[in-house]
Order: sequence, then C-alpha cells, then structure tokens
Amino acid sequence: MKTLLLLILTVWLNIESSSGTLSSSCSYAPSKWCSSLDSAIQCGVLKQCLEANFTRSHQKEDRIEVGLYYESLCPGCRGFFTEMLFPTWILLQEIMTVNLVPYGNAQEKPDGQKYKYECQHGETECLGNMIETCLMNMTDYSGLIIFCMESSPDVIKSAQSCLEIYDPKLTWDSVMSCVKGDQGNQLMHQNALETGALKPPHQYVPWITINGEHTEDLQNKAMSSLFTLVCGMYKGTKPEACGGAKRHYKSYCHNE
Repeated sequence: MKTLLLLILTVWLNIESSSGTLSSSCSYAPSKWCSSLDSAIQCGVLKQCLEANFTRSHQKEDRIEVGLYYESLCPGCRGFFTEMLFPTWILLQEIMTVNLVPYGNAQEKPDGQKYKYECQHGETECLGNMIETCLMNMTDYSGLIIFCMESSPDVIKSAQSCLEIYDPKLTWDSVMSCVKGDQGNQLMHQNALETGALKPPHQYVPWITINGEHTEDLQNKAMSSLFTLVCGMYKGTKPEACGGAKRHYKSYCHNE
C-alpha cells in the first residue's frame, strides 16, 4: 500500500509541479519543507522530498556526531561555528548530526534549589549561553537562530530579531521566560554536567568531539576542515557533496 501511494504521489507531482515553482501558499521555512506530506505538497517540493527521504532510508551507517562545547561570546567559538561547523552542517546534514553545548569555561555554584553561573566573558556571555540553551529546547530552528546570533556584530542584541526571522511563531517573551526561570536554570545545569563529564576534561574552547571522542588529532582536523573529516569518517554511501553519486532530480526555476 505504501509503495502504491508513493507511486501515485510521484506521478501526481510530475504533473502538478513540473515547472519546479515553489507554491505561493507555502508557509514553511525551507528546512521544514520535507517535515511532512502536507508541507511538501503545500510548498510544491514533494518530488524533491521523496527523493531525499529515499536516499536517507538507504543510509545504513550511523551519522557522524559532531559535539561543540563552546561559549556564546568566545571569539574562537564564534569563528568555528559560523565559518566551519554551520556550513558543513548544511552541506552534510544527511550524514552528520550536531550537539551544541553552550557552557565552556563557566563555573556553576549551588544557590538553594537553583544554580548561579559565572562566565569567562562576563554576565553577558551567561545570558547568551542561556538564550541559546533555551532556544535548543524550544524550537527546531535553533541552529539557524544561533547561527544568526553568532554571525552578527552583537550576539545578544540580535537574538530577538534572529528569532523573529526564523521562527516568528515562537515569542521572545516565552524564550525569556525560560531564560529567567527554573527551566533555563535546569537546562544550563545539564550543560554543566555534560561539560564536566568530558573525557579527557576540556582544556579550552571550542572543544570538539567526534562521535563522543576528543583527541588533539581530531580537534586539529576539525578546525582545519570539518567537511573533509566528516566525509572521510562516514562509512556509508557518500553523499554528492562528498564526491558520491549525483542525484537524478534537480529543481530549477525556469524563465517563463
């Protein structure tokens, strides 16, 4: 039955969207076009989504997990995230997952039933760490929002506008409620525990792990070319970006 439905949908799309034009009724961001059948149809990209899902379903190897232990205002962290990690993540999302842990060299101190934090670059960095932590718990667009923040001249001042661009349905008030409340405090505590459990213990940030492992060799390779490292380590069928077989279907917006 599923095979028949897939065939019907594919034939339907070949007829309905042969022009490759994005539907004007699409209300989803590009990263969510393939999140459901409804979104794919509404946005006129069902054929692309079917092909992408077919490719993912045939990937038998585990994805490469890249862990980044960082601080929101650390210059080296910002440079690595915006210039190396995020572009690689976009290109290799089929074979790569990312675990972001904003904490780094912060210090945690018990304060009754909660915790207080001192950050390497001051209270503003603690705020940035907390905003990004809450975003990761509240929206599927957190990677895009954090990239927007970290690539801007002012990480904190850009946070609200970045949120409004990538997830306008999530209110800034709800994010700040998390930041100032028990939820954010507990989420940051988990970041502290995860960072403190690193083996070997982190000595600096950005601190990079690959599939949960950190060595100086992996760190240096990731800092030099994370793209090359992930492509080389992935054991399954290489995606086109890594030099694998080209996909058969391409979508273009033709001149009419």
